[in-house]
Amino acid sequence: MPYETSVFVNCPFDRDYLPLLRPLLFCVTDLGFDPRIALEGLNSGKPRIDKIVRLIREAKYGIHDLSRLRAEKKGEFYRLNMPFELGLDIGCQIFGDPALADKRCLILEAERYRYQAALSDLSNSDIAVHGNQPVEILTQVRNWLATEAGLKLPGPTAVWNRFNDFMAANYDRLKMRGFSDSDIENLPIAELMDGMKDWCRANPHA
Repeated sequence: MPYETSVFVNCPFDRDYLPLLRPLLFCVTDLGFDPRIALEGLNSGKPRIDKIVRLIREAKYGIHDLSRLRAEKKGEFYRLNMPFELGLDIGCQIFGDPALADKRCLILEAERYRYQAALSDLSNSDIAVHGNQPVEILTQVRNWLATEAGLKLPGPTAVWNRFNDFMAANYDRLKMRGFSDSDIENLPIAELMDGMKDWCRANPHA
């Protein structure tokens, strides 16, 4: 996939995050970009860090959601994968090949300023807040891509409506292929992304 349109997505992979991940991936796809995520392919024989580094190097844009940074219950560890991968992306831009100096990052959080308790080095950085709301994460991603890519893109409401149209059409398509509701809910991310790409190609913006 071209470097100029690739968007590395660094986020949690648990079930609770799926309502946010789906509109995020759809937004990137629907606006003509290529989401890149560790779950786009499964290869148990290759270290995951190698895949992450490759995806970061191949993507001009990076979206990093730190909203699961804090432990939710007693005895649970902090979620450090997301800030670690954010650091790799920033380091790639600063210390990598000069051709990577134009990389761009979007940092997402659920609550404004909460990240500073764990990552004070990010103080005074521009952080986009989604409040754990699917429509808001789509809006933040759309607005950031429009600004950073310098493009005139469809508005957030238009993209949100298309996302809901896709989800309904994808549900019907999978049911016709013999998928149960549970199968659809647990559809592999790679397969979901392929469905998004096919739908967006078949249903271009007016």
